[in-house]
Amino acid sequence: MANIKSAIKRVGVNEKKHAANTNKKSAMRSEIKRVESLVEANDVENAKAALKTTTKHIDKAVQKGIIHRNTGDRQKSRLSKKVSSL
Repeated sequence: MANIKSAIKRVGVNEKKHAANTNKKSAMRSEIKRVESLVEANDVENAKAALKTTTKHIDKAVQKGIIHRNTGDRQKSRLSKKVSSL
């Protein structure tokens, strides 16, 4: 454990940021799974609506630096391909 006051503060800040990033990443993954389950159920209207919100979650994660830009683009591309195939 850190002894210096500023180092102790940094540990706390890092833990808070890690928790926030984990929550945002988890929410994004849940949205992706929701779109995929709607695609499997052949629910076109709800899948398109869910894709829109999922794209926002992915873009926000990229913007915050939680995931890499190319990863976000790849996920959006795969999801949109699945939805458009319905």
